[in-house]
Amino acid sequence: MNAEGADNTKFPEELHASLKRAATLRYGENPHQGGALYLDPNDKRPGVATARKVQGKGLSYNNLQDADAAFECVAEFDEPAVVIVKHMNPCGVAVAENVHEAYLRALACDKVSAFGGIVALNSKLTAVLATELVQIFLEVVIAPDAEEEALAILSVKPNVRVLLTGTMPNPEEERIMARSIAGGFLVQSVDNMVFDGEVKTVTKRAPTEQELADMLFAFTVCKHVKSNAIVYAKDGATVGIGAGQMSRIYSAKLAALKAEESQLSLKGAVMASDAFMPFPDVAQAAAEAGATAIIQPGGSLKDQDSIDTADAAGIAMVFTDIRHFKH
Repeated sequence: MNAEGADNTKFPEELHASLKRAATLRYGENPHQGGALYLDPNDKRPGVATARKVQGKGLSYNNLQDADAAFECVAEFDEPAVVIVKHMNPCGVAVAENVHEAYLRALACDKVSAFGGIVALNSKLTAVLATELVQIFLEVVIAPDAEEEALAILSVKPNVRVLLTGTMPNPEEERIMARSIAGGFLVQSVDNMVFDGEVKTVTKRAPTEQELADMLFAFTVCKHVKSNAIVYAKDGATVGIGAGQMSRIYSAKLAALKAEESQLSLKGAVMASDAFMPFPDVAQAAAEAGATAIIQPGGSLKDQDSIDTADAAGIAMVFTDIRHFKH
């Protein structure tokens, strides 16, 4: 183990990969870019690359990326869950007693962004849910399985890609991922944990049982949101998501704005942050929004300022000691 606790012994001196082209794509991220899909015969992880396409147009480069992001996020949950993704970011996530209810609650988080998005489920696609899915424009629906009646309902939208994977990926599986840069590749182990042990209460008030459940849910979603990431959640559903901002306070402001535009109240919600809060402004924004609890990694030189701000507002705050940057 190195000083940061990461295990670097898994990276060999030389790295070889033998990939087989599975498809040439219409284009890459943009029409002037070429694109192709290659498969790794040694990678048996269920997902978008090897899913059975039941119907729909050919998958685009962006479809493949977005569907992979959505499916990996929804795999985090044991309860029936739905994740809606747009441009590699969740715009709505919820757990519920069934996927139909989970979808409605996920959709409520940001109906505008869900238009043209990806819907991922972690359990069988039902006819009841399919009836809802055909009401809006979607690019991809991905699930481990589907009822025959559900497929018949979705067939009225022949351009929607419907993907069935057969099973769910294990979010705790150890894998490596690679990304090309000029002159080489960056390789890292995947972020395959949400927490490492128990969270630590740092404020005068400890979270309630419901707040803690929502914080664990929100922090799990945060792991899959582009940094800087702020997620508001309440009762097992996201109610505001701020993603990809250069300053954390702007992610917090964006999350609150999204909630307001979706006519969702943040009163009684919890806030999750993917990395520490360098200033107390984010905790203050949570208080002003009506949040009652905050979960964050901690580790800032000014942690005490954020703790004091939370205490002054009667907010419970917990530290995880685990960061989830996603670039």
